[in-house]
Amino acid sequence: MSLLDMVKEAGIVGAGGAGFPTHVKLGSKAEYILLNGAECEPLLRVDQQLMALFPDEIIKGFEAAGKFVGASKALIGIKAKHKKVVTILKERIQALQVGDFVEVKELPDIYPAGDEQVLVYELTGRVVPETGIPIEVGCVVVNSETALNIYYASMQVPVTQTYITVAGDIPNPLTVKVPVGTPIIDVLKLSGIENFDDYAVIDGGPMMGPMMNNLDGYVTKKSKGFVLLKKDHHLVRKKSVDVDQARRVNRSACEQCRMCTDMCPRYLLGHEMQPHKMMRALNYALTDVEGQKIAQLCCQCNLCELFSCPAGLYPKFANTYFKGKLAEGNIRYIRKKSEFIARKSREYRLLPSKRLIARLGLHPFDKPAPMTEVEVKPEVVYISTRQHVGAPAVPVVSVGEHVEVGQQIGKIPEDSLGAAIHASVSGNIVAIEKDFIVIKRDEYAEGNRNG
Repeated sequence: MSLLDMVKEAGIVGAGGAGFPTHVKLGSKAEYILLNGAECEPLLRVDQQLMALFPDEIIKGFEAAGKFVGASKALIGIKAKHKKVVTILKERIQALQVGDFVEVKELPDIYPAGDEQVLVYELTGRVVPETGIPIEVGCVVVNSETALNIYYASMQVPVTQTYITVAGDIPNPLTVKVPVGTPIIDVLKLSGIENFDDYAVIDGGPMMGPMMNNLDGYVTKKSKGFVLLKKDHHLVRKKSVDVDQARRVNRSACEQCRMCTDMCPRYLLGHEMQPHKMMRALNYALTDVEGQKIAQLCCQCNLCELFSCPAGLYPKFANTYFKGKLAEGNIRYIRKKSEFIARKSREYRLLPSKRLIARLGLHPFDKPAPMTEVEVKPEVVYISTRQHVGAPAVPVVSVGEHVEVGQQIGKIPEDSLGAAIHASVSGNIVAIEKDFIVIKRDEYAEGNRNG
């Protein structure tokens, strides 16, 4: 079985991003393979710790993936501030005798260094075209947890667990490994908080993560963090504004200062993403569809909305509004050139993470969240059939059937983009719903397996 087949069989998807199936990425030939260890979202601590705790496994998985896609170089991107981790990686690369292929490249401590296209530019100097993906400039990108999962896949171990940071205004910031499908509330209680009435929870990082409307969800393969803040924190209030409020505030105060555009990461890479123009189109009800198409170039990093705008307006909302309208009309942006050059002003407009954290009011919570050995044993897990880009997995089990940890319970539909899913606990299938396969833990089977 080839590495691609093993990765496909293991159900690996991008850990922490949109959940793009990794076997599809490995189906391309590339000049570079890049490891995204930037972890640029404030407060999240998964990637840096995984690279420190499992350097050999991550390097081996990364090397194997790089060799498979035919890359001439495998570059690990990690922020220079993580000196200990950088040292560990360099030492292990030499010890494993892969230094002629795998190399550590240090990144500046900026936001959003982990944006895939920003990472490609920082590591290779190449600019991914508008609406494009890294393979168009000869690059394949995986993150550190994905590389770790690739290593495990080569040992025929599928993805059944994920690593999550729990951070914010809590007594016990930590990073833990939990079974996929674990109720989110079980993870949140590890924070040391039992009553969440006064708290709001961000699903993911504080910049791009959405506010959770309730705490009834379940962990997926791409869950990376949960940030808990008091409901009166200004970031919570900002993220809780509804569509009508955002439109009303934008119309009342936007003075077209261009700061949202001048600091936009994609604009600085030479793309035509210009949020101030989307604000203008929204506020003045401009109907030029051609001018609205640039909204599709937005990467949703939220820098314009949560940092750049001096008036505290909602430029990302304007981008999202027009992206939705264009999608309804099946209208797509067509790039006008194939070669892109980063703007000369870029080096002067990079946003230091410390400034961002201070602006967000998160400095008091910017603390270590150490990897903690906590056995999370949910009674019931809900394995989503839609935790990846593409078509939902098709169940291959029946209600009442007993399954073991690692057993495939959902397959990729024929001729579709998707990912397989596996049981994260041993137990009985108690329900197969539209979006979930539900497993009730079999304590006796679990006890035998671990004993």
